[in-house]
Formats: sequence, structure tokens, C-alpha cells
Amino acid sequence: MELAAGFPPTTRDDWRRLAVEVLRKSGVEAGSPEEALSSPTYDGVPVAPLYDVGDLPGDPGLPGAPPFTRGARVRPGWDVRQRHAVADPEAVLADLENGVTSLWLVVGDGAIPAGALPAVLKDVYLDLAPIVLEAGEHTREAAEALFGLAAAQGVTPSGNLGASGGVGAELAGRCVAVPGLRAVMVDATPYHDAGAADAEELGCSIARGVAELRTLTGAGLTVEQALGQIDFRYAATADQFATIAKLRAARRLWARVAEVCGAAEHGGQRQHAVTSAAMMTARDPWVNMLRTTLACFAAGVGGAEAVTVQPFDAALGLPDAFSRRIARNTQSLLLEESGIGRVTDPAGGSWYVERRTADLAERAWAWFQEIEAAGGVQAAGELIERRVAATRARRDDDIAHRRFPITGVSEFPDPGEKPLRRPPAPAGRPVARYAQEFEALRDVADALPERPKVFLATIGPVAAHTARASFAANLFHAGGLATETAGPGADPEQIATAFAVSGAAVACLCSTDKLYAQHARAVAAALRHAGARRVWLAGKGDHEGVDACLYAGCDALAVLRQTFEDLEVLR
Repeated sequence: MELAAGFPPTTRDDWRRLAVEVLRKSGVEAGSPEEALSSPTYDGVPVAPLYDVGDLPGDPGLPGAPPFTRGARVRPGWDVRQRHAVADPEAVLADLENGVTSLWLVVGDGAIPAGALPAVLKDVYLDLAPIVLEAGEHTREAAEALFGLAAAQGVTPSGNLGASGGVGAELAGRCVAVPGLRAVMVDATPYHDAGAADAEELGCSIARGVAELRTLTGAGLTVEQALGQIDFRYAATADQFATIAKLRAARRLWARVAEVCGAAEHGGQRQHAVTSAAMMTARDPWVNMLRTTLACFAAGVGGAEAVTVQPFDAALGLPDAFSRRIARNTQSLLLEESGIGRVTDPAGGSWYVERRTADLAERAWAWFQEIEAAGGVQAAGELIERRVAATRARRDDDIAHRRFPITGVSEFPDPGEKPLRRPPAPAGRPVARYAQEFEALRDVADALPERPKVFLATIGPVAAHTARASFAANLFHAGGLATETAGPGADPEQIATAFAVSGAAVACLCSTDKLYAQHARAVAAALRHAGARRVWLAGKGDHEGVDACLYAGCDALAVLRQTFEDLEVLR
């Protein structure tokens, strides 16, 4: 029987037979193509090559049904929330007049002084623009300033005071009587910024949320009131499906907490998604526009009530007017032109997304239970640090080997790039940016009077060496090193002469395996005689006179650091 479109029906077994055949031709003997072609996330969630209805979890729920829906809004979509860490009333008004619908204000030492809030918000209509505070030990002072401004305007403020612990309980008692204003923010982004994987970020957030529930109910609030006083903040990355699944899993987890507390109907989780600070690069920062667009898309699809897109130059210091404009226009385009917010839970029902959501929620819940068994999120601080550090180490290893590529930094760098300069931003918490090790090397190279150089000793005709010469140049450029290439040919003396003229002290052979077998030994010896301190080879294989090889999957950072040492570049 054929389908109406004319295509015969296929089954997973049909795909499996074809996949096994392809794997066998590639030299891979696998009993299960699913296992051979699957790859785990840092949480151990397997990402399979194929999904079908059999992959749906036992009780996936209905697409678009709670807990996967964002809270009710006057218009479709989400709250466009811009972050401000300096007292700049003009920038605040420019945002609000051009698409931003709420403000996230960082208050405290080095950021906006609590006493400056009246000046920053003097022309802001607090009944129209929700205010979210991040004030740390200055939370009480900042909250009082906001209450005073709202009273002066004769309006009721909305947003979140960003409190926690005892201060959160104190302020929650006042916020209960103020519709639209919440007291407590459970911020999970510090875990992400320190290197946590998604399930670890989720598990820690749920543990912190439960701790806040205990504090609030201990201060006299009912469970229902306490649930209504807590917002959650998560990081959104350029891995769109991971972000979608994370936000959906977070809602499922918090709904379960509310259910266990006997208040299932109050278990909707209000989410603020922020584009990841860890994924941002200082080099080729314009690529960040693409990263944040993907992250914003995923946050919207995942159901966040509010989204903050970090300006593309955020890793460099204080964003300028142009980068803030691009950040807010990214959201406007996705909301108004793409219409993403008009669809409720658009990923719901996808076999892949439902499976990944369920697997992620399961692992996050197990991590949450481990934290609880250790005495709660405060008592488990050392346990959390060890777990996050181990995950970061695995990711760092992938970044070093370029299994986790960073466009514009570890892959396809622009060797002639002139770094952007921005005024320093107020000091915040440490962020383990993915690109920082590669960028540190480039900073060292850029600071030298002359860029250190590696000589690419190309052997044979252009067609023979282009691929590996391009690969080697890309790798060395990722560390800020310059490269110079010999002309076509295989004569060792000519190559050695070109090396000497170049002024380089390190060389890399670039050609085919066949030509290496014929010429690598002689060329390496000639380069040594001409003064080469180290001779690399692009590819794999043992050849006399060659110190080491660089290839796809090698430790690129180790290669660059060794080259810096050979070139006597001080770090």
C-alpha cells in the first residue's frame, strides 16, 4: 500500500537496515545503529539519530497544555526585558521607546547605586513597565526606592524585587497584596556561567526554589502564596533544542514540586530566559548576533515569559547604543515579523523534543534529590561545586580539541581582525566563557610588536597541499599566530630557503600522506638545518624529523601553547 503522496511507507527497521549498511561500508561494525550514531549531552542525555512515536515518554502530556504554557498576557509573545547596570536614564528611555517592555536593573556596588534609582526611573511609567531588580545585599534599599517611586506616581509597581532568603520573605509579605509584583528570584544562571550542564542548572534551580518555599511558608505565607512569589531565571544558548527542552523540563519539574506540596493548580513556573553569557565571544563579536538570535528563538519557543537578549558586545564591556538596538530588534523581529509568540508550545508533540524534555527532567530531578539528600542547596555547596567543575572540565576538553567549535574563535578566525573596544562594565560574578582560553592566546599575540609566525612548508602541487595547509592555518590563526606558505614544489632546499627568508622559527609540513612518505623526512631535515625549533605535520603519521602532528580532533590549545613556547612568546 502506498501513501497518497506516492511514497511507500517505511519503518524504523527499514532505516536500521540502511544505516547498518552505510556504517559497515565506513568500517564501523555496530550491533545497533542507534548506539553507533547517538551522542550524549553533558548530562548524559542521549541524542539519537532518529525519533519516532515510540520515543514519546509514557505520559508526555498534551502539546500546548500546562505545564508547558507561559502565563497569560495581554498580547501574544513574551516580555522584552533589557538589562541595565549603569545609571543611564537616556538609555533606559531609548529602550522603552523602541520595543522593550520591562527593565532589569542591576543595583549595588559598581552598578546603579540604590540612591540613583529615582533619577534612572524618573520618566518611566511604573504602571506600564515592570521593573526587575538584581541588588544583592542592597535589595531592601532598592525595593524601598521602587516602592517610594511608585507611591509618588500613585501607581502599583510590577515585576520582581530579586530578593531571596529572609529579605525575600519580608518583602513577599508586602508583595502578596500587590498584584503583578513578586519578591523572590531564583537565578540559575550563576550555575550555567560556572560551567554547569542543563540538568545541573535545572536541579540546582529547583533545590533553590524549594529552599525559598520553605523560607516563605516558614514566615507565614501559605503554599499558594509562596508559589506566587517566585520567578526563575535560566540561561538560553545557541543550542536551540537544548534550550527548548530545558525550559519545558523546568516547568515540568516545578509543577511536580507544587503537586507534592498539595497546590498543583498553582504550579505554573514563571520564567525569565537570558541569552548565555558563557557562549559570548570577545573576538569576532558580530557572530554573537547569530548566537543570541538562536537563543532568543529557543527561549520564545520554550515558553519563557520574559527574555533578555544580551548585546553582541557584552563580553567586551559596556554595550553601546547600536548593540542595545540590535538586541531589542532581535526580539522585535522574532515577535512581530516571525510571529513565534502566537503559537503556544510549538515544540510540543515533537518526538525528539518530548523525549529530550522527559530525559532532561528525569536527570535534573535525580540531581535535585541528591542535593536534598545532602541537606539542601546551602549545605550541598561543595557537592555542587565538584559536580559543576567536572562538567566544565569535560566541556573545556571538548573546546580544546575543537569538538565544541566556536565560530570566529577556535574555527574560522579572522587573523586581521581589529578588536572592538568598549568602556569597562561594572564588575559582576565570574563567567567561564567558552572562548576565553583561545582569546587569551590571541590577546598575547596581538600585544606583541610583530605577530609571531609559523611557516607552512607545503609539499607538492597546490591541489595536494591546499586542504591541509588551510586546516593548519586555521588552527594557528585561532591563537593569533600568522602563517606564511612556501610556493608549490617538493625540493627540500628551496623549502628551507623560503623558511629562512620568512623569519619564522616553527614550521608545519602540509601535503598528502603519499607525498609525506616520499618527502617528509628530507624536508624536515632541511628545515632543522635552517633553524626550525619545531616541525609539525598536518595529518597523522610518524616521520623522522617531525616532532608532532596536528589533525582534526587534536588538542588545538596544546598545539598553540607549545608553539608559543617554541616561539619564545611570553604569556
